[in-house]
Amino acid sequence: MTAAFPLSHQALRAALLDRQADLNSRLAAIETALDAPAPADWEDMATAREDDEVLQASGLSGQHELRQIAAAIDRIDRGEYGACMKCGRPIAAARLAALPYTPHCRNCAS
Repeated sequence: MTAAFPLSHQALRAALLDRQADLNSRLAAIETALDAPAPADWEDMATAREDDEVLQASGLSGQHELRQIAAAIDRIDRGEYGACMKCGRPIAAARLAALPYTPHCRNCAS
């Protein structure tokens, strides 16, 4: 962590790192659940497959969010956080509060 960040960027970076750690923990739990042996009963096996599909979708979503968080942390470190990666204009504070890892302003995202 660099001392040159404004306090708000330091706090944001810390929050993103916390979310990153939480997601990594959840993804590890998903991986463990997916590696569990399949049940022998056909009905249980069908239910387990459905559960696995949900876990896989959740895992993919978590991986996507992790990539976005890493990119946001990189933008903070480079001093580029809060500027739209497409048009360069500032991203609205309300948008950043809702999606702290968003790389685009509302106009460019739509």
